[in-house]
Amino acid sequence: MYATTSGLSLERLQRVSRLTERYVAEGKLPGTLTLVARRGHVAHLEANGHMDVEAGTPVARDTIFRIFSMSKPITSVALMTLYEEGHFQLDDPVSQFIPGFKDLAVFEGGTADSYTTRPVDREMTIRDLLTHTSGLTYGFMNTNVVDELYRERGVEGSATIEEMAQKLCDVPLQFSPGTKWRYSVATDVCGYLVQAISGIRFDEYLRTRIFEPLGMVDTGFHVPADKAHRLAANYQRTPDDGLKLVDPPATSRYLTEPTYHSGGGGLVSTIDDYYRFAAMLLGKGQLDGVQILGRKTVELMLMNHLPTGGDLTSMGQAVFSETPYDGIGFGLGFSVMLDPSNAKILGTPGEGAWGGAASTYFWVDPGEELIVILMTQLLPSSSYPIRREMRVAAYQAIVD
Repeated sequence: MYATTSGLSLERLQRVSRLTERYVAEGKLPGTLTLVARRGHVAHLEANGHMDVEAGTPVARDTIFRIFSMSKPITSVALMTLYEEGHFQLDDPVSQFIPGFKDLAVFEGGTADSYTTRPVDREMTIRDLLTHTSGLTYGFMNTNVVDELYRERGVEGSATIEEMAQKLCDVPLQFSPGTKWRYSVATDVCGYLVQAISGIRFDEYLRTRIFEPLGMVDTGFHVPADKAHRLAANYQRTPDDGLKLVDPPATSRYLTEPTYHSGGGGLVSTIDDYYRFAAMLLGKGQLDGVQILGRKTVELMLMNHLPTGGDLTSMGQAVFSETPYDGIGFGLGFSVMLDPSNAKILGTPGEGAWGGAASTYFWVDPGEELIVILMTQLLPSSSYPIRREMRVAAYQAIVD
């Protein structure tokens, strides 16, 4: 049987179902919600397992998930709306909006208590933030002294994004901007720039400029009381491949509106909401007559912006991120497929993708007019290769 409007085989799409059913049956994932759409038609939308294992509540289409780093593409789009309005150029220094970044230096050696620095080769630009080539890092990486300084000074535990930006002014960079690629708090800084440039609080800017225009009715930084029953539980993988409950819905911090609005990882959403965001990208910035970005802007975002012109492997700093490195470049807020043969996976050059810490994942493939979304709640995202397996299961279903 074929879904002729989408060019997908409904029979072959059953392999997506069998993949997620197996993970749930083996107790590796609590539950999943998957979507495959092509040419504007949703050919597959299926729930498996539970959104709350302990309560026995099944995953539903309107289940609300913590999308963590799948917030990053949304924040990047928000910043690019201000780019289109002429507020900055991509090669403008970040210090134009955060003066303290003018004096940033690069860590050279020593300990957290006593270290030396050297001058940057050049100032950090806004494009460096969007591409994670800024020299910033994450404290949870636990790989070096700069990570330790982030933890000691509570960068990621700041009360507000303004406080976070100010703390970064007093911490050295991991490397000189533009010389390496490293997953980091850069997108949180992008969120702060949205607020600083627009004069509108970041969460309000997202609501009025992205969520409401696109009809993303369940996406935000917290879950209102009348929707609390739809919030999924969050789990962590145990050493024996089981599930440990780490954030029960009834007591989740997402039930309270935060003061820190993390553009890098703070949002919750539903599969239908995120599909509308992804469909806007596939629609070159517009959906249902609403224009969020111009066509050329979206095309620019989905190009490879790494300074080497190569893949992430060519940029060094092979630490944790939400994407493999070989054959994958980076655009303005997304990973970008460069070479499927080098990435050793099915795909199309020019597709954009990203995932979240609780194993969520999405990609948009303009060449195939394809959108795929996986929603689940399991930390860490590196627990199982389900993202790569989803890619195979989705692409093998294309029949024309």
